[in-house]
Amino acid sequence: MDFVIEKLKHKDWEQVSKIYREGINTGNATFEVNMPSWESWVSKHLSCCNIVARRGDKIVGWAAISPTSSRAVYSGVVEVSVYVNEEFKRTGVGLALLKELIKLSENNGIWTLQAGIFPENKASIHLHKKCGFRIVGIREKIGKMDDIWRDVVLMERRSEKVI
Repeated sequence: MDFVIEKLKHKDWEQVSKIYREGINTGNATFEVNMPSWESWVSKHLSCCNIVARRGDKIVGWAAISPTSSRAVYSGVVEVSVYVNEEFKRTGVGLALLKELIKLSENNGIWTLQAGIFPENKASIHLHKKCGFRIVGIREKIGKMDDIWRDVVLMERRSEKVI
């Protein structure tokens, strides 16, 4: 599949939010239920590492990182998000996005990437393992969706470049 990875821009938000909505609708991608505005979303993510996979004029996936804490000691610890358009799953888009996110994060001094993934989302767990993430534990009954407690698999990847 031919696509390029580029920095996410405001003009991409309409397509990015549609892919995000697909993930929300699965019930196994995020605890988020409401689509945030561009302003809200961008304020919670680090602009150095917000990227899209583009095939022509179509965004086929996106990835981003957000800080896990405002404390200085955790400035190099972030949470990753990777979303792929339903039509383009299992085509290498997610893998390419996550690999690029790792590279960009290390270039920006980030030493630990974390991911919180629902156990039912086996494809995402597999993708993260493929990119060097390891399971560090299960956060049991960490949040409710539709009045049902959900667990989250906590995964992390420690950079070997940023020490």
